[in-house]
Amino acid sequence: MGQINKLKILNDPIYGFITIPDTLIYDLVQHPYFQRLRRISQMGLSYLVYPGAHHTRFHHALGCMHMMQKAIETIRFKGTVISKEEEIALCTAILLHDIGHGPFSHAMEHSIVENISHESISMLFMDKLNAEFDGKLTLAIQIFRGFYHRKFMLELISSQLDMDRMDYLKRDSFYTGVAEGNVNSDRLIQMMIVVDDKLAIEEKGIYSVEKFLMARRLMYWQAYLHKTSLAAELILTKALKRAKELIHKGVEIDCSAPLKFFMEHKIEAADFNDEVLELFSRLDDTDIISALKAWQYHSDFVLSSLSRMIINRDLPKIKFGEEKFSKEEMESYIRDFSARNGITAHESGYFVFKGRIRNQAYDKEAAPIRIYKKDKSIEDVVEASDHLNLKALSKPVTKYYICFPKVLVEN
Repeated sequence: MGQINKLKILNDPIYGFITIPDTLIYDLVQHPYFQRLRRISQMGLSYLVYPGAHHTRFHHALGCMHMMQKAIETIRFKGTVISKEEEIALCTAILLHDIGHGPFSHAMEHSIVENISHESISMLFMDKLNAEFDGKLTLAIQIFRGFYHRKFMLELISSQLDMDRMDYLKRDSFYTGVAEGNVNSDRLIQMMIVVDDKLAIEEKGIYSVEKFLMARRLMYWQAYLHKTSLAAELILTKALKRAKELIHKGVEIDCSAPLKFFMEHKIEAADFNDEVLELFSRLDDTDIISALKAWQYHSDFVLSSLSRMIINRDLPKIKFGEEKFSKEEMESYIRDFSARNGITAHESGYFVFKGRIRNQAYDKEAAPIRIYKKDKSIEDVVEASDHLNLKALSKPVTKYYICFPKVLVEN
C-alpha cells in the first residue's frame, strides 16, 4: 500500500490554490475535531439574509493559514528570521484558533455552555490534540497563549490587524456579496514589517489600513449586526433557553444525545473535563437544525412557535433606536401578545425582549495598529492618518433594539 501524499493543494474561491505546508498540518486538518468545522456555519444564521453565506469555519481556518504563510514570507523577506519550527507553529496556531466554536459560531456562544468563550474551548482542544500528537503543538500553544518571547507572533494571530480579521472580512464579503467589506489583504501583508519585536505597517500602506478599518465597520452594520440575522440569532437562543426550561420541568424534548447532555447540565469552564470536551466535539449545526425541525411540532406553544420562526424564516420585527426602549413599551407588547395567545407574561417574554448592540471598528484602548514611518518612528494609525474618519471609527457606537412578533403591528 502506497504512502499518502500529505502535502496537499486545495482550491479556494478567494485565494486560488492553498498549500498544506507540512505533514503535521495535514494530520490536524484530517482530525475529526477539525473536520467538525465543515459543519459549523461561519456567519451563524446570516444566510437567512444573504443566501450565499453558507461558508463554514473550515473554509475560514484554511484561509487564515494561507494568509499566515504569506505574512511569514513577507516578514522573512524584510530581514526578520523565522525558523521552520516557528513557521509550522504559527500556521498550526492560526489553523486551530477557532476550533472551539459551537454550532452557528457566535450565535450560540453562551447558550449551550455558560461563562466560557470559544477561545477558551479552542485552547482545551489544542491541549487535547497536543497530547495526542506527542507534544508537537507545544510551541503553537505557547504562541497562542502569549507565552512565547517573540510577541509579534501573537499579533499575527490575535490583534487589530491579524490574519483572522484579514480572512473573515474578505471571505464574508465574498459570500454575502457585501462589496463594502472587501479588503486588499495582499497589499496589507506586503506592507507588514517587524520593528522591535512588534508588528507594524509601512507608512505607504496607511491607506490600505484605513480601507480595512472602514470595511470592518461597514461589514458589522451590513452583515454581522444586520437586524434580520440578529433577530434570527436571538430567537435561536430563546428556543434553546425554552427547551432547557422544559427539560428541567421534566417535559420530554427530542434532540441528539450530545445536545441533550448540554441541555440537561449547566456546563461552565470548570466542568470541561475530557468527557465533556468529547461530547462538545460531537455538536454542530445539524444537531440544532434537526432539533428545531422536531420542536416545531412540540405541544409547547413557545417552543414550537420559536422553532417555526427559524425553520420557516418567519422572524419577529426588530426596531433600532438611539435611546433605550421604555419598560412600558415592552410591557404593552407582552400584555397584547399574552392576551392574543392565552399565555403567561413569562412565556410572552420569549417573543418580546430588548437589548443593545455595539460596533467599534478600532479600539484605542487595545494594542494599536502601528505605522512605521520613513523616519523610523512608530505611530498609532489614528494619529498617523490624515483621514478624520479614523478618529470617529475608534469611538464605540451603541444602538438599542426591541424585538416583538410582527402580528402586534399588523392590521
